[in-house]
Amino acid sequence: PPIQNNPQVCPYGLYAEQLSGSAFTCPRSTNKRSWLYRILPSVCHSPFKPLKEGHLTHNWDEVEPDPNQLRWKPFKIPKAPQDFVSGLHTLCGAGEPRGRNGIAVHIFVCNTSMLDRCLYNSDGDFLIVPQQGKLLITTEFGKMLVEPNEICVIQQGMRFSVEVFEETRGYILEVYGAHFELPDLGPIGANGLANPRDFLVPVAWYEDRQVPKGYTVISKYQGKLFAAQQDFSPFNVVAWHGNYTPYKYHLEKFMVINSVAFDHADPSIFTVLTAKSTRPGVALADFVIFPPRWGVANNTFRPPYYHRNCMSEFMGLIKGHYEAKEEGFQPGGASLHSMMTPHGPDADCFEKASKAKLEPERVAEGTMAFMFESSLSLAVTKWGLQTSNCLDKDYYKCWEPLKSHFN
Repeated sequence: PPIQNNPQVCPYGLYAEQLSGSAFTCPRSTNKRSWLYRILPSVCHSPFKPLKEGHLTHNWDEVEPDPNQLRWKPFKIPKAPQDFVSGLHTLCGAGEPRGRNGIAVHIFVCNTSMLDRCLYNSDGDFLIVPQQGKLLITTEFGKMLVEPNEICVIQQGMRFSVEVFEETRGYILEVYGAHFELPDLGPIGANGLANPRDFLVPVAWYEDRQVPKGYTVISKYQGKLFAAQQDFSPFNVVAWHGNYTPYKYHLEKFMVINSVAFDHADPSIFTVLTAKSTRPGVALADFVIFPPRWGVANNTFRPPYYHRNCMSEFMGLIKGHYEAKEEGFQPGGASLHSMMTPHGPDADCFEKASKAKLEPERVAEGTMAFMFESSLSLAVTKWGLQTSNCLDKDYYKCWEPLKSHFN
């Protein structure tokens, strides 16, 4: 509508509905809201009832804590029909959604499209990283095609449905109580890392479709799933405006910053998106990538150094071979190095890099590894440690051949 958001009668007989992603009183720079103009408002549904489906949890006490270095082989995609919702599995996390502070890492494995059903997350934002197979995601704001080497963010409360075309797998970082944003650049200056112009948002798309047999709206609420029925498609938003939207980004558009003299810059230079905590400079969660780039540092051990960290580091591999673990760390798999648990390159990588001729070289060509890094101490679920049957129990052996060179 011209001039105002909520006229007495909307054009075309539509209903006005606001979706708020922040408190009304947030500063203008962080105030998130969009106005949706829809054929019927989203309130027209039957009561929600518990839905016993999927493997989502925020119970972080299912099994005893495990401080070891953990690595998973590629997560298995089922042969039986399974869509995006029924294929969600929580791997690790911390905090809880009721207190609006925490994160969860989920794996999705599916082979079937969501038919006459959609999902929305009352708990937080989903950052979705497809690893195998593309996702056609229909949202209330329009459609997004998201392929491997792209990411998308579906923010809190946004209804979406996922169509797939083959066996499909990927990773999800969920944050409670914060939204993802671009990191501050500081001395880097105005240009570098992920640039705002490369983030894409959907164009309005709608269907005026009745579903006499019932359309299922699924809510993830306080870590559990609930389902309600309605007799029309929820994707009936004819137009929208605002700054609270789903969006996608292609990882090849990341402008890498790196050392050109000696030593390593910290891996924070690879941060694509961050969800800030209440402590300045400390992230609730960062999404970090390790893209193809040039390595030119003089007199420097170039792979990642041995490290103990006050943050939790969850890594996944979209494609290729990760430079510090060329064997064992596979696309579709993952690793978790918990707070203060030592980690670093395997023995083969150390020996090779220690003797390599230092000349300009392309690093990670044909590869895309990523990291979900968090200031929270992550607990692993029973599914992650046991039921998935993907845990690599020999991971620790990759460091056993390391020997003393002390002279």
